[in-house]
Amino acid sequence: MDLAGIQRALREQRIDGWLLYDFRGSNPIARAVIGFDETQIGTRRWFYLIPAQGDPVAIVHVIEPHALRDAPGNSLLYRSWKELEALLHEKLAGMKRVAMEYSPGAAIPYVGRVDAGTVEMVRATGVEVVTSADLVQAFESRWTAEQKALHDQAARDTLLAKDEAFALVKARLAARMPVKESEVQGFIQSRFDARGLTTHHPCIVAVNEHASDPHFETAPGSDDRPIRPGDLLLIDLWAKVKDDPRAVYYDATWMAFCGREVPGPMREVWEAVKGARDAAVAFVQDAVRSGRTIHGYEVDDVSRGYIDERGYGAYFLHRTGHSIGYEVHGNGVNIDNLETRDQRTIIPGVCFSIEPGIYLPEFGVRSEIDVYVGERSAEVTGDIQRELLLLA
Repeated sequence: MDLAGIQRALREQRIDGWLLYDFRGSNPIARAVIGFDETQIGTRRWFYLIPAQGDPVAIVHVIEPHALRDAPGNSLLYRSWKELEALLHEKLAGMKRVAMEYSPGAAIPYVGRVDAGTVEMVRATGVEVVTSADLVQAFESRWTAEQKALHDQAARDTLLAKDEAFALVKARLAARMPVKESEVQGFIQSRFDARGLTTHHPCIVAVNEHASDPHFETAPGSDDRPIRPGDLLLIDLWAKVKDDPRAVYYDATWMAFCGREVPGPMREVWEAVKGARDAAVAFVQDAVRSGRTIHGYEVDDVSRGYIDERGYGAYFLHRTGHSIGYEVHGNGVNIDNLETRDQRTIIPGVCFSIEPGIYLPEFGVRSEIDVYVGERSAEVTGDIQRELLLLA
């Protein structure tokens, strides 16, 4: 935990303290900031107050006195709810504004981790509760150099699994042997396992109208589609290095046509999606290179505007991109002015996806890459798909 950096940011934002709170894993942001030991028992509420100046203090239950043993500062014990509230009153006395994982109007749901009742309890001490969104981005969502290296490793191995999956489909089609969506999904998982990658959920393998469902649930069963000549095939896959607590995800979507020549309508939609992706990437890279401040919603506007101009705006069903971190959907800035208006600044050290999509009734098209923002430049990690792959 960068205690000095957090306290400096609090003073710059004129916030008296950052009050981190968790109950049984309800606030993974707080756990990540503190470095909570997930191997220990944690069944009671705890608070951890980082003041703008001075030493932090933990408030933990008497039966779990070592819950925050690795966090700097002192620990105070409570037994009853009355003692807990009294300690909050005592430690927040004299403070006017404290930050918590709270999002006014649910503007940024990823940050809204503290329940309304707990916010009310803190407000009852007389302080104003403000959102910690900017603090979260700066001190939970920014990557270290080691995390960037782990991401690059995951990108390399994830893309190898992608190449092998498309090669499998191509070989089966050439041999006129059957292959289903779920079989390709299982094959990709086996390649992840072989390369030491892990994922919280199996990847998406979807053909034709299945690809029109952005979160299609690929699985064996009645809706498990065989992949045939003439099909449009989407593979969305994400993974991170296994057994390393610092590991962050890589996330990508690639597409192929199961034939020699892509039909006109499919090619037209692909070009619109690819153009929207590239316009968003160029906007970010130009801004970072020139030192211009931009926000998540502005990047979404660029991508969405490109698709709107080509008449497909009604078929772009989701935000342009999401933060990437310990989870594939991280807690930093999202590329969003549709589902929410993410007004957080894009800062060095964050990574997010750019993944515009057009979802027609007959087929869906999405292209997804990851963008990592450095001090003076923004890079696309991994490869960029320039044309639809031809599996013939």
